[in-house]
Amino acid sequence: MTVIPLYRARPNGFDIKPAGQPEATRINDFIYLSTGLSNSYLITTPEGRIVVNTGMGFETPVHKRNFDAVDQSRLRYILLTQGHVDHVGGVDLLREEDTKVIAHANNQAHQEGDARIAAFRARRSAFAFADAIARAWKYIQDNAGGGIPSQSRPTPDITFDDRYELVLGGLRLELLSTPGGETTDSIVVWLPDHRICFCGNLFSALFGHFPNLVTVRGDRYREALSFISSLNRVVALEPELLLTGHHGPVVGKDLIQAELTRLRGAVQYVHDETVRGMNHGKDIYTLMREIELPRELEVGQGYGRVPWSVRAIWENYAGWFHHRSTTELYAVPPSTVHVDLVELAGGAEEVAARASQKLQGGAPVEAIYLAEMALTADAENVSALEVMIAAHERLELESENFWLTQWLRKELGALRATLESLSAKEGRS
Repeated sequence: MTVIPLYRARPNGFDIKPAGQPEATRINDFIYLSTGLSNSYLITTPEGRIVVNTGMGFETPVHKRNFDAVDQSRLRYILLTQGHVDHVGGVDLLREEDTKVIAHANNQAHQEGDARIAAFRARRSAFAFADAIARAWKYIQDNAGGGIPSQSRPTPDITFDDRYELVLGGLRLELLSTPGGETTDSIVVWLPDHRICFCGNLFSALFGHFPNLVTVRGDRYREALSFISSLNRVVALEPELLLTGHHGPVVGKDLIQAELTRLRGAVQYVHDETVRGMNHGKDIYTLMREIELPRELEVGQGYGRVPWSVRAIWENYAGWFHHRSTTELYAVPPSTVHVDLVELAGGAEEVAARASQKLQGGAPVEAIYLAEMALTADAENVSALEVMIAAHERLELESENFWLTQWLRKELGALRATLESLSAKEGRS
């Protein structure tokens, strides 16, 4: 088993890997891992097999091949730790005639919600995942053999609210509701006799990092206190092996307890400081700037970030109206008056020059504000484009967060393409 004791040491380490292993990785005598856009696990017993999560639909031929190479006995159960597409997508291909799919009672509602805004979410996620999915898709085409199955939207055979117990081939399993995870149908799978917990993405995609209480790709806010409550349920189990939705196993009771205790303290601190600031009349931007984790509660911010979570906690309690301005209540964005401001400032070139000064003064975000105004007035202003590129490059260099880095790279690609197009046009003229 691989042990990665300091997940916080991997700032941009959320590397989505294609299901490219020639065979499943052996975790112990009866558990095997097949990696993909999210992990899929095989549990073997004398009375048949259990699969925990199934990956995306197009990945499943490789998961199936990997698991069949280990054991070809009947697949008795598929357990879904949450309803996200990268957990449920392979159910239809893996499911056999008598396979029972078990999930939380909220699983169907969650899948329906995902399907309702599937097109929206796909557009909003593409900047972060398109390359990884393309690599995975190519691997499947080259190695899986046969056609690529479609994405499953399965209906569970068995659902439960808080707890479900299962015994197969002498192996005891307990399925426990943990609705504070990425979805309200989140569960963990607990093997009490072996002290093993399959936690899926309960602790977000990077264990030991601050959770995503709000996603850049677009999802419902996640409630900080519910997250803590669900975390406490796992802490009380005292697991000795944690099998997560991404990356390798986390081994050792002391390590797991220490990481979870620190994570719990970090989320509690950010929640409490946000609420305290709200009650003392501080505005959201002040709190996003001021709230930082104390040294003893420092966790990674490679996936979720503290300032984003401050805003998520605020808006989860109070909604989107921050009482800053009447304009918040109308369908008129600030960009509506950008042209007016640029004209009053003397033109796009003048505003771009001020943006450059902001950047040189160490204020790249303020530089972007000004450069965006200049580009609203003159979309082909080269000076403003150059400032935008330089500001995004500086922010990317400083970023230790997967989502922020991916967003900045996406913006840089578009900005550089625009600048190259303008340069080519000038060369032809």
